[in-house]
Amino acid sequence: MKTFKKILLQEHEMPAQWYNIRADMPGKMLPPIHPATGQPIGPADLAPLFPEELIRQEVSTERFIDIPEEVQDIYKIWRPSPLVRATRFEKLLDAPVKIYFKNESVSPAGSHKPNTAVPQAYYNYKEGIKRITTETGAGQWGSALAFATRFFNIDLNVFMVKVSFQQKPYRQFMMNTWGADVVASPSNLTEAGRKILAEDPASPGSLGIAISEAIEMALQDENTKYSLGSVLNHVLMHQTIIGEETLRQFEKTDDYPDVVIGCFGGGSNFAGISFPFLRNNLKEGKQTRLVAVEPESCPKLTRGEFHYDFGDTIGMTPLLPMFTLGHKFIPPQIHAGGLRYHGAGPIISQLLKDNLMEAHALHQNECFEAGVAFARTEGIIPAPETTHAIAQVVREARQAREEGIPKTIVFNFSGHGLVDMTAYDHFLKGELSDYSITDKQIKDSIARSSVAIVAP
Repeated sequence: MKTFKKILLQEHEMPAQWYNIRADMPGKMLPPIHPATGQPIGPADLAPLFPEELIRQEVSTERFIDIPEEVQDIYKIWRPSPLVRATRFEKLLDAPVKIYFKNESVSPAGSHKPNTAVPQAYYNYKEGIKRITTETGAGQWGSALAFATRFFNIDLNVFMVKVSFQQKPYRQFMMNTWGADVVASPSNLTEAGRKILAEDPASPGSLGIAISEAIEMALQDENTKYSLGSVLNHVLMHQTIIGEETLRQFEKTDDYPDVVIGCFGGGSNFAGISFPFLRNNLKEGKQTRLVAVEPESCPKLTRGEFHYDFGDTIGMTPLLPMFTLGHKFIPPQIHAGGLRYHGAGPIISQLLKDNLMEAHALHQNECFEAGVAFARTEGIIPAPETTHAIAQVVREARQAREEGIPKTIVFNFSGHGLVDMTAYDHFLKGELSDYSITDKQIKDSIARSSVAIVAP
């Protein structure tokens, strides 16, 4: 058998198309709903926020979408990214498993997020847009978009969730270095932010609040558009370059994964690595398990309800069919800021509803323990978000050892943690807390967030 430590592709082997899972989904997607009319939204309803080509991609059911050459040229700064066999981590776990990770931390921004930031900036540039607004949780998305907009001379305003703004100052400095303006959210710059601060002056913020602020600012200027790093179809589709590369890399080995794992906030990195494997499940009869891992403190997939809900806190987005904890839910202040989002993307929600994937929720101390073990064997310090995927790998290895059944695992190493070291300091000092959300808290949040339309 061939043995590899690192499986690389040549530049010319980088995929030239994104994969659109909507072409192969067996379950019918429910449409987004206009909150004022109660009717399905159309492309015209999205035009104030997104450039025309991204709207076309959002509603497309074509199986493959060509990646523009200009985007491919920028991708080649770091793509194809390596698929790595984690042999030292395997030895530590002492289980009948082969573990691979797709290393997305090699991008200039240190995460998978530039895979969609670059095309989003490009399509805005092609439409003549001069400014973009966005939100960011832990700062990975904001820094990726700041990196991308520099290539096209687009100004960027970032609303960063306040608790992460305070916990992760170096993310802010990265965005500033690439030319973005960054403010802590909730802020006094928008009506949405002022409303939240009036209700709770000490609000730690949330992705939902930051989305409200970014959308409000975008709607005030016809030369400004809004951009987001997860949840919607076009975002998840851009990320599938991860899984498409991974499939090509596995063709260079004698392996094929039994399990594909990704951490989960809104769905982008999990979708990116898993959707091409799901295509093989649906079209070729493969039996790969697809596992999304979320924080126990923000368990929308594992304990949320499937409802129409807003994607933001104030209620400025269309109503989306999603597993949700309610758009007014404010997650506890865990360090994995990119996973502190109240809802799951509509496509992911439909796939979970159709039992085509799994979801698990883990506490942050278990995740950091796994992240430290990985760093001490493989050498790379993972982002707090990525530690969730690694902790699930540890659980899969333990199960394989107990059952005596070998398995091959691949997970998306979605980002490094070199600007998250305060979190590791807190963990190593025993200062991290695990947060559990009660059923009553979830029901109360969903009740506070109730909307007139309930998904079937």
